Amino acid sequence: MKPPYEITKKILNLIAIISEKIGEVNSVHLHKLPTELRKKNRVKTIQSSLEIEGNTLTIEQITAIIENKRIVGPKKDIIEVKNAISVYDKIDELKPYSMSSFCKAHAILMDGLESPGRLRSKSVGIVKGSKIAHIAPKGVMVKPLMNDLFDYLKNDEDLILIKSCVFHYELEFIHPFLDGNGRMGRLWQTLILKNKYPVFEFLPIETLIKERQTKYYNALGISDKKGTSTLFIEFMLEIIKESLEELLKIQNIALTNLDRINMYKSIIKNDFFTRKEYLRSFKEISPSTASRDLKFAVENNIIEKFGDKNTAKYRFV
Repeated sequence: MKPPYEITKKILNLIAIISEKIGEVNSVHLHKLPTELRKKNRVKTIQSSLEIEGNTLTIEQITAIIENKRIVGPKKDIIEVKNAISVYDKIDELKPYSMSSFCKAHAILMDGLESPGRLRSKSVGIVKGSKIAHIAPKGVMVKPLMNDLFDYLKNDEDLILIKSCVFHYELEFIHPFLDGNGRMGRLWQTLILKNKYPVFEFLPIETLIKERQTKYYNALGISDKKGTSTLFIEFMLEIIKESLEELLKIQNIALTNLDRINMYKSIIKNDFFTRKEYLRSFKEISPSTASRDLKFAVENNIIEKFGDKNTAKYRFV
């Protein structure tokens, strides 16, 4: 069964702008971000997503945990951060259309906390302040509803940008776990988008949600009352658009040889290529810089070289 929502003029306009921005990102080689920027954005993503749920650890403390340094902080907050680091480190292993992968991710995210990896079997209500903001479907309905949601995600013909937003909203509505639903909603939308557009793995979407936290919960609440996720789709597409705009502001960042090599790997995959073809993807560098990049990659067993001089071809190991 398809979840209820409408495709408004605003949604269509945002989709057109986002598609344009993704094209710009690809044209300036930002579809696979430089290493340092990836690290910084990953830390910001973890900190923002957890802070929305009340975690108190700072970016500096999370960075220290990643570097295996000891920090002082609430035990639960430290566990949440370590679990989030683990699940984002395994993001390439997770399958966006798999219910079992979904539960596996929750098991990692909530290890040592509340009911890791297990769908809830009892009824719950979500309280905001002193009021009940949402009464989730009964426990016996959770698994069938989640199966329907994954079926929609896999088989509906709407654009993945829209389906990722719908999945995020419906997950919050169903509330399939006793805890960790917000984190899972944001993680899984990222995973769905990353599967089609690699740049989304490191976009600061969670940071922008945190900055607009009140609007985020309002969009969820109003959509809940109206019985349709339309408003939430519009809100999340705005966030996605802004995150791409933020990324494009740093397009002049200096790339290292390893950054270029990694970016080219995502383009060429396992195919053979020449120095000339490599250079064609990085028009801002000279032929001698391209030669140094390839020499570095060969020496570090990243690529293999076949032939010599003008006849040389390369392939990633």
